[in-house]
Amino acid sequence: MKALLLYPQFPQSFWSYDRFMEMAGLKAVLPPLGIITVAALLPKDWEIKFCDRNVNVETDADWQWCDLVILSAMLVQKPDFHALIQKGVRLGKKVAVGGPYPTSIPQEALNSGAHYLILDEGELTIPQFVEALNQGQEQGIFRSLEKPDVTQSPMPRFDLLQRDAYLMMAIQFSRGCPFNCEFCDIITLYGRKPRTKEPDQTIAELQALYDLGWRGSLFIVDDNFIGNQRNVKQLLRELIPWMKQHDYPFTFITEASVNLAEDEELLQLMNEAGFYAVFLGIETPDQDSLQMTQKLQNTRNPLIEACQKINEAGMLIYAGFILGFDGERPGAGERIQAFVEQTSIPQPMLGILQALPNTALWKRLQKEQRLLESKGIGGTEVGDQNTLMNFIPTRSIDEIAREYVEGLWTLYEPKNYLRRCFQQCLSINLPSKRKQTRHFSPRQGLRLFAQLIWHQGLRQPEIFGQFWQQLWTILLKKPQALNLYLGLCAAGEHFWEYRALARQRITQQLGYDPLTEQNTLLVNKFYSKTV
Repeated sequence: MKALLLYPQFPQSFWSYDRFMEMAGLKAVLPPLGIITVAALLPKDWEIKFCDRNVNVETDADWQWCDLVILSAMLVQKPDFHALIQKGVRLGKKVAVGGPYPTSIPQEALNSGAHYLILDEGELTIPQFVEALNQGQEQGIFRSLEKPDVTQSPMPRFDLLQRDAYLMMAIQFSRGCPFNCEFCDIITLYGRKPRTKEPDQTIAELQALYDLGWRGSLFIVDDNFIGNQRNVKQLLRELIPWMKQHDYPFTFITEASVNLAEDEELLQLMNEAGFYAVFLGIETPDQDSLQMTQKLQNTRNPLIEACQKINEAGMLIYAGFILGFDGERPGAGERIQAFVEQTSIPQPMLGILQALPNTALWKRLQKEQRLLESKGIGGTEVGDQNTLMNFIPTRSIDEIAREYVEGLWTLYEPKNYLRRCFQQCLSINLPSKRKQTRHFSPRQGLRLFAQLIWHQGLRQPEIFGQFWQQLWTILLKKPQALNLYLGLCAAGEHFWEYRALARQRITQQLGYDPLTEQNTLLVNKFYSKTV
């Protein structure tokens, strides 16, 4: 079998870092870990070609060569995903699809013409698919109610990647999350019992990346890295000596729940292992909204203190925030802004709540007849954080939209952004003896630094004084944070463009600009009432 594995393109989004990638001479932030794991699960006698369309587009010759096209996609990749299915069908190729998007909404892939749906987790469903092919089946849907033992998951095919095109590499240690947040589809897809790989299995993946020549940042893509704290500590205790032995070739970033701040031993182990950043799902500082959405782990201790503890443990904080929870009080956006300023989180991801398929939120809203299914998932084909909700909210949509756009506009005003980057780097307790966080090759680093000096140190009069003053202070007071600080500054070039794009997208959906006072047009007819 000749299989062409394709990963669809992403739209411009909060996480795409478009201008930053351009400045650094890179193509994409992360490689598609799922589909290169699928590649490792396919029969060894198959011929495989792989193309991440965010790095390089496949050729006509690739389409002619293959017998089978395999796609994996998340919801945000919806437009290109469907275009690829339809192209494969048009060219007479068999098309197989999998990943979170078709697993959640299989009918949409079938509607586009996909022949095989390899759903849920591939360790269990890919063997079913291969057996069906061997038996000559022309189509099929392959599912599993069970969750696979990830200790049996194969090593991803890192060798298929054009590694120098990415900002980071990626590995996975666990799947699943023990919490019960109403809006989250992770527990729907992967369950509430975190399943982890063995420490030596993860170390072997790191060794493979090391042997392939990768040095720099590495994202552990778990949706909650600390979901199984006993097992993650076992991993870290084996990772620390490996990192020392190899002279700290990687720096790690991951996602974790806020209760990370409650475990000092875990914080210390992550620091020693080389973790430089963590993404937290803070969502909102409003305790009543956290209670409403069942994010109870965020209510146990003050959130500002939790952020301070994580900074003190040597980790930069990225965080997600959401507007539009049921019962949300007016001014939620302003309270999120105040929280971000108090914690100096440089890159807060602000989004409008979406009811994702099969989540507890989706089921509740469906029961209450509040879902706006005619809008489609995510409201528009953009599929990003800046789309209006796909349900009737409990306060007016124009108020939520105004707070969202105003929040993004203010948080990513250049002076505000640079100030938070500066304050966050000063507050992180970085070890002075360890070498600096390294994200780029020397060539990429020099290119990025030169462009940063031009864009922020010379070209923009409204910030160049602030840029030089803060840079000089970092050199004097926190030189070990220099690389981290410069990377954050450079990322600002992306966010200053993104806030304008988000405002434009919301304006298109509302029919007016929420930052102006000319609210003379009616809000989208779907939101003609509130609960």
